[in-house]
Amino acid sequence: MALLTLRITGRALPGRDCGDFFDVHVGTQRGTEPDQLVPADAEEAVFDLTADVVAAPDGTTDFRGPWVQGPRGARFVYPTWGELPAGGTFAMFRRAKLFLGDIPPELVAGRSAETTIGLTDGLGLPLCAAVRPPRVVWRAGRGGRREVGGGRTEG
Repeated sequence: MALLTLRITGRALPGRDCGDFFDVHVGTQRGTEPDQLVPADAEEAVFDLTADVVAAPDGTTDFRGPWVQGPRGARFVYPTWGELPAGGTFAMFRRAKLFLGDIPPELVAGRSAETTIGLTDGLGLPLCAAVRPPRVVWRAGRGGRREVGGGRTEG
């Protein structure tokens, strides 16, 4: 098993108030909970995650870990959007899917990949649904030990 480090940098965020939503934040989904929340009016949102790379029973590459969602053969990570009023709790209203199978095999083998994506859709709302190439392009990451979610380090 190898550890793949991922960095997702989101730019062009839609704003804290957009459409019918207020106090909007974006983060990642770790298990069933939001993680690494950033206000949607920030200049950028940077998310560091990890995924375990394992061999599936059929010999293909599979991914596991706290940020990994979806069935084998279609694993993904979620940028998740929600309202987070002062003193309140995060109320998710939409998510985007970044598919781990879209990461080139040489980057998976190199154990580090990153991407920069625009986080606003064509209507000025938070990006949602499946985000596939060419909208998301993975490149070699910095690799090595890095901070991931809540000050933990891995790698």
